[in-house]
Amino acid sequence: MFDREGRMIAGIGETVLDILFRNGQPQAAVPGGSVFNAMVSLGRTIGRSRPGTRLLMLSQTGDDAVAGMITSFMKENGLDTSGMQQDHGQSTVSMAMLDERNNASYEFFRDPGLPRFRTPEVDFRSGDILLFGSYFAVSEATGPQTRELVRAARKAGAIVYYDINFRKNHPAAPREIEENMSLSDIVRGSSEDIEGLYGSDDASRIYREHISALCPRFICTRGADPAEVFSPGVHAVYPTAPVEKLVSTVGAGDNFNAGIIHALVQNKFGASQLQQLTRADWDLLVPTAMRFSAVVCGSIHNYVDII
Repeated sequence: MFDREGRMIAGIGETVLDILFRNGQPQAAVPGGSVFNAMVSLGRTIGRSRPGTRLLMLSQTGDDAVAGMITSFMKENGLDTSGMQQDHGQSTVSMAMLDERNNASYEFFRDPGLPRFRTPEVDFRSGDILLFGSYFAVSEATGPQTRELVRAARKAGAIVYYDINFRKNHPAAPREIEENMSLSDIVRGSSEDIEGLYGSDDASRIYREHISALCPRFICTRGADPAEVFSPGVHAVYPTAPVEKLVSTVGAGDNFNAGIIHALVQNKFGASQLQQLTRADWDLLVPTAMRFSAVVCGSIHNYVDII
């Protein structure tokens, strides 16, 4: 069991302003980004229940009004902004188009003139948790620096959690994605992620043929359908949690990740315990993640409040 005082949860990923559209009309504009959404949810849960936990976001913005909105929002939600790199230029904006089922498709608007992300110095320690993934983890401008931080976290004995989050409108990067998997303790991918990478959403086959040798602990989520988890000797299926009224699926996967990390902290998991995950261990982790995901699906916002 791991319960060091002052445990750190760090997230490396893109920060954006998400503008949500329904029927061609804007509905809301909220700070977002895959890892960012998870970190805000952890700030509102772990950050409040365990005030000694440091929640460090590592990312890059421009020097515009959007950047000011993002950093102010981070501080309001208990996130440490010292790892934010601000450069001259425009921050990233995404447009999330909600369909009749409230599922989202995205368009991203990035400033190609922003300087390259500079690797920040982070003092990782045993028992810390690092979350990374999505475009930031594979982009030529940010991927190598991200992997440098991941290697430092692993060397220090931190838990590394990777969310593939492979978008069809992102450049294909299978080599980088598989390298990221190989550096991780837990990998999560959606059925769309693995189909985009390997041409099939058969999670059992993809885990056996492609992922298990890179990372032996894999979670495959399927939107409103049950999720599958895999680790040596374990293959389990978990139903989704009920959503009273579906408002938006934006942030559902991100908050699933937050729920796993929340459960890792609450149940005092350390990196060494992940080597022998049992079905009982998964039973502590996945239902919490499903609750986080369900809560955010009932809101126009990208993050949960107290669970």
